[in-house]
Amino acid sequence: MGHSEMLLAVAGLDSLEIEALTQTLAAGDLSQLPAAEGLAYSWAYRLTKSPRELVERDRDELRTVFGAARATDLVWYIAWCNYMTRVADAFQLPLEEENVFAEPR
Repeated sequence: MGHSEMLLAVAGLDSLEIEALTQTLAAGDLSQLPAAEGLAYSWAYRLTKSPRELVERDRDELRTVFGAARATDLVWYIAWCNYMTRVADAFQLPLEEENVFAEPR
């Protein structure tokens, strides 16, 4: 299980919801998502793949939808996830089998 799926499970999604969301994201069609959620995923994709293409209008839209503080949180978290992925990839660290983010039983 990947970290994204683990965090979605911790957020309360069940395995079918996680599968549906990951398929939607993999297909790249964000139009079925609520507008704010689609914007957040679009930002994650764009900041990951082509950060230099983001312009002031993009940042304004993020701040309008989420507010300045939450927009900053989103950008920071996306960048942090990218950093952690690159570190894990560089060291070829395997993903955990169990959901390490879940509350202990």
